[in-house]
Amino acid sequence: MASNARRAFDSNSKDVEKLLDIHVQLTGTGRGRRYEVEVLNKSAIVLITSFWEAYCEDIAAEALGHLVEKCASPESLPTELRKSVAKELEAEKHDLAVWRLSGDGWRSVIRDRLALMQEERNKRLNTPKSAQIDDLFDKSLGLTRISGSWKWKGMSADQARLKLDKYVSLRGAIAHRGSASASVKKAEVTDYYQHVKELVGKTGGRINTAVKKATGESLW
Repeated sequence: MASNARRAFDSNSKDVEKLLDIHVQLTGTGRGRRYEVEVLNKSAIVLITSFWEAYCEDIAAEALGHLVEKCASPESLPTELRKSVAKELEAEKHDLAVWRLSGDGWRSVIRDRLALMQEERNKRLNTPKSAQIDDLFDKSLGLTRISGSWKWKGMSADQARLKLDKYVSLRGAIAHRGSASASVKKAEVTDYYQHVKELVGKTGGRINTAVKKATGESLW
């Protein structure tokens, strides 16, 4: 089983694999005609970044929906999430803001809060680098520095963050400068693709552990 967000990511990723297949069809396994198919490599970098960003937003929404539905009371929510909501309500210039949490009102507050954060991110056009992803899960789910879980054999969390940020920056160069951006090799595409797949697995695992602790039920 997998989360809905993971299934969507896997489905979307088939487009990346198609680009890699076309690359092989046009050039074989050698180095011939590399410059003629470089546009495929650049397209793949853009797609991988988009799918990674979509996964993070989807899993955040899915996990929050799980918390809202399965938590018996707001006291079961992650502590950091409750602290964030409390601060935001305190900042509201309305004496009755706290009463929005009475009864089951906290469920609507949490749902509305995620929608507002997503709208804010869209306006700011944030990129899915490690700092932005940490901020997303910190604010939406109360999970502090989720990038700390991005580690596996031969890869530390710091290395994982640096690698992600490097490739997201490359996506930015491609998006803003197009054909004038730096050269992109197929090896970079496969490296980035594998890295993001690892990040998706580690991110989903950390989130599932957190929501299961809060609700007693796994996300998938």
